[in-house]
Formats: sequence, structure tokens, C-alpha cells
Amino acid sequence: MQADKIWEAALGELQLQVSKANYDTWLKDSRGIAYVKGIFTVAVPTAFIAEWLKSRLLSTVCRILCSITGQNVDVAFQVLASAPSVSATKPLPVADGGVSLKMRKPSGKSSSLNSRYTFNTFVSGECSRLAYTAAVEISGNPGELFNPLFIYGGTGIGKTHLLHAIGQELAAREICAIYMSAEQFTNEFIMSIRNNKNEEFRDKFNEASVLLLDDIQFFSGKTQTQESFLHILTDFLEDNRQVVISCDRPPKEIESLKIHLRSRLEGGLVADMHAPDHKTRLSILESKSRLSKASFDSSILNFLATSFHSNVRELEGALIRLASYARLDSSPIDLSTARKLLNDMISVSNQNSGYFPANQIINAVADYYSLSPDDITGKKRDRETSRARHVVMYILRQQNHTNLSEIGKILGNRDHSTVIHGCEKITASISTDSQLSKSIEDIRSLLKSRGSN
Repeated sequence: MQADKIWEAALGELQLQVSKANYDTWLKDSRGIAYVKGIFTVAVPTAFIAEWLKSRLLSTVCRILCSITGQNVDVAFQVLASAPSVSATKPLPVADGGVSLKMRKPSGKSSSLNSRYTFNTFVSGECSRLAYTAAVEISGNPGELFNPLFIYGGTGIGKTHLLHAIGQELAAREICAIYMSAEQFTNEFIMSIRNNKNEEFRDKFNEASVLLLDDIQFFSGKTQTQESFLHILTDFLEDNRQVVISCDRPPKEIESLKIHLRSRLEGGLVADMHAPDHKTRLSILESKSRLSKASFDSSILNFLATSFHSNVRELEGALIRLASYARLDSSPIDLSTARKLLNDMISVSNQNSGYFPANQIINAVADYYSLSPDDITGKKRDRETSRARHVVMYILRQQNHTNLSEIGKILGNRDHSTVIHGCEKITASISTDSQLSKSIEDIRSLLKSRGSN
């Protein structure tokens, strides 16, 4: 069977498994172009769509293609060479009273943007590729793609960097953007109420084409602030003006968030970011070293990448400490010296990161579900065992940032697509299944209690 015919059959299955909106957005314009040596190539219009499909639907697509062909299939998403780039420069829309995107020139360069946070200085990896690609695409054509863009993830992994990078790109094109933290928004809103200047507060946002709001979790429990922001957000979206928001958690997990505001936040693209894997951490260190004009032996960079796996901020802090010491001492730093200089930072990092050896995670999950570790790493496939195995995959991925192939080896040499499917299944269920969410938190608590003994 030819690739295009196989893909037509696969699309028929996918229509039954994803929402119409997702199908029309991500799959409708795709086509199968090659099936060679077990690799099925799917052509898509943009790099952004390719990244989204790889991040969200890869395991589902693999499973469907395996069923159709009767063989194990790896999938590659390829951007059509003939397709126009979504980031290509287009004429800016003219204001027409609220229908087209209002592109306005900034009154001056925003002092709130950090000039060091650009797309050129952001090192993207598997952990951040979807958010990064979306940010780049949106900075090229604000208001025309996914609006709002909601980026979430833990502390120090690059969310603020991306918001600033978007702001820098827009400023270079003389597009008026407002960057502010949710705390700053709240403080200015409160002051506007006290000084009876609420209308002036709203007018400030009417002058902007793009709003970049950082750390929206700060709105939790602040009813009046949420109400004010909802009105501003609605104005932006109805005018096709771009909104980009960052948070430390997805919208559904923000406590006391108004239903209408949550619905608006989930109406665009919700992109998650994770702590970088080892390869990405090394790339970040190499990039930061070049920028700081500090030179370190590869063994030291590898030591840093191994020791600090929680977030980028820790990596950068450790590198700065070593670079500062090297300048003061005017001599190269060896691995032994680096260990001594960073010993206290490593201890704090390990305490904060919640890293646990794989065997401890397997044992804790096995105990929680009343199974044996051999059940989880073995071939049993009943519902309870499969759920426990998927939980192990999820915790290894989220907690330890273990790569997919390594997780597969740990769990009985399973294929990486099986691991992707397990992680995606837990990720998809955790936001709607309160019992599963509680189970994972209970297992994490069990791991912490055992680790402190």
C-alpha cells in the first residue's frame, strides 16, 4: 500500500480519536509521502505543526499506523518545502475599529525588557521545543496564530526568557507590546481603584498590540484582579491582538480561578515546559560559557550538567560562580576544585529537585499499588499493572528528567514509543482524574519520606 493511501486510512482513525478543532488545526493539511524501512514520513505545512504533532500525538499516530500496516512503524514529520513559512513577514493589518489586529508603534523602548533574553540566547531542547516554536511563530505574526499562548512549567526553566524574547522581536519591528508581571498588574490595578483612575488603567492596555503577562498564578484568589484582567483579555482577543501568558502550572490547576477566565486561557495554545535533559543542559552551559567568555574543560561542563538538573537558573548560577572564581584566581579550574566550590549549591539543588533513583521509584509505585517491582518491569499487561507502569514512566520523566530510551531500558527494554504513550496517557489523565493526581502526590510523599530516613 502506498504512503498516501496509508495516511488517508490513518486520518480516518484520527478523526475518531481527536476533537474536530484539533483535527482541523493539526492534521487536516497533512499527507503521507514516504514509507521506507519502517519509517513513515508525514508532510505538514509548518515547523510549528510538526513540533506539536511530535509532542502531542506521536504515540497515537504510531499506534494507528502499526495497526494499519501490521508492522512496527517510526514516524517522522517533515515540513513541506513548498509551503510558505508562517513566520514570513506580512503587511501589518490596518486598524479598522476592532476587527483587524491593531499594530501601534511603541512610544519608546520598554525598560522592562531584559536585553539578554532573546531567541538567540535561548537554547531549545525537547523540554521546551513546543513553547519555543510557538513563541517564535507568534513573534513573527502576532494575533494570527494561537491566541492566547499559555506557557507553563516550573521555576527557572525559561518561561520569562521567552516572553522577553517575544518582546524584543516586536520592539525591533516597532510593534507596541506591554510586558509585566501579574504582581505588577495587580499592584497597578489596586492603585487605580484607590486613586479613582481605573479608566486610565484600562486605556494603558488599549494602546498595545501585544500583552505579555508573567506568572499569572499570582492572580489566585484575587477575584477583583481576575475580573479586571478578564475584561482586558477579552478586549485583546476580540481585536485579534496577541496575548502571551506564563504560569507555573496549567490553567486547571490555578486555585480559585474564575471559570470564564480559565476558559479564555485554555482557548488558545497551552504549551508546557520541563526541566532540560542532560544534552540540553550541556548545550545551555556551552552557550552561557561563550557569552560570558569563560572557558571550561568539557569534564567540568559535564559535571555541572549532571549535578544541576532542576532548572536553568541553577545551571547559570553554578557557571557564574566558577567563572568568577577563575577570574579572581587567574588560573584554570580543575574538576576537583569545581566540586569543592559548588558542594553547597549541589546539596541544595538535590534537596529541591526531588531526584530519586529509578529503583526507589519502582519500589514505591509497586508498594502503592500492591504489586511487586518485577510486575512493573515484566510483561504483565492487566489494567492495574499497566497503570502502575505508566506512573513510573511519568515520574521518571517529570521528576528525574530521564530520557525516553533510558526509561525503556529501566522498564524491561521497552520501546521508546511505548514510553511516550505511557507518559502522554498520565499527562492527559492527571488534569481530569483527581484520584490519579492524588495517587501521584502520595507516591511522591512516600519517596520523600523514604529518602529522609
